[in-house]
Amino acid sequence: MRNIDEMLIVDQLSVAFPGRQVLTDVSFTLQRGAFCGLIGANGSGKTTLLRSILGIQPLSAGQIRIDGVSRGNGFGSVGYVPQKIQFDPDMPLRALDLVELGLTGHKLGLPLPSKARTRLVDEMLAAVDAQNFADQRIGNLSGGQQQRILIAHALIRRPKLLLLDEPLANLDIRATAEIVSLLRKVASEHDITVLVSAHDMNPLLGAMDRIVYLANGRAASGRTDEVVRTEVLSALYGYHIDVIRVHGRVLVIAAGAANEIPAAIEQHTAHVTVIP
Repeated sequence: MRNIDEMLIVDQLSVAFPGRQVLTDVSFTLQRGAFCGLIGANGSGKTTLLRSILGIQPLSAGQIRIDGVSRGNGFGSVGYVPQKIQFDPDMPLRALDLVELGLTGHKLGLPLPSKARTRLVDEMLAAVDAQNFADQRIGNLSGGQQQRILIAHALIRRPKLLLLDEPLANLDIRATAEIVSLLRKVASEHDITVLVSAHDMNPLLGAMDRIVYLANGRAASGRTDEVVRTEVLSALYGYHIDVIRVHGRVLVIAAGAANEIPAAIEQHTAHVTVIP
């Protein structure tokens, strides 16, 4: 019998590209309303994993279930915020127009006016605290404001699972904290499971219920204090790793000769310090 609190189940997932294995036997489960960080270096497979959950990336092995339904069959239950989108400041598209496209963008022709749709757009703008700039052109908004609108766009169809691919990239410290707080609020108040990919776990530390840590195509998952430990990450990387906590931040340090450190660790510059 299915556990009704299990929103996302990834079971022994493997993905291969020509000549390269990207993900191997990745397994984890997220409960309804959970806030989870998907942490890994650039090229570690975060986007591939998100695309797999969306049902647009072919799998080599394994299965994915969303609210008890095999991936692809339950696509309507998933909201998605892709990596940074560049908006032309001259594009005549207001923030509220982009939110509304979350409802109407898949339909042909111009949508007819609808009071119900207008109310729903207003609700989504309020949910992400974006009412004050709803009438501004999307290309003229700050990075943090654009992220709020993209989140509202993804939420307007009432998904049960929200996936976000590097939503904190290129944001300043204040905007980063505001977006993390907003996503935590979305998860708790709307009972939506939120999976956020990032290369730096530190902005998410105070908000995460769970963490999925990717390295070398494999994953470790659980509570942060269970996963971000020397023995767990050393096994994941296949190389000795030290985890140091200082001033409320976590440093993941690969200790060893620089020319012996695997490329996957060397590239993990955002939260890995290489000590020669």
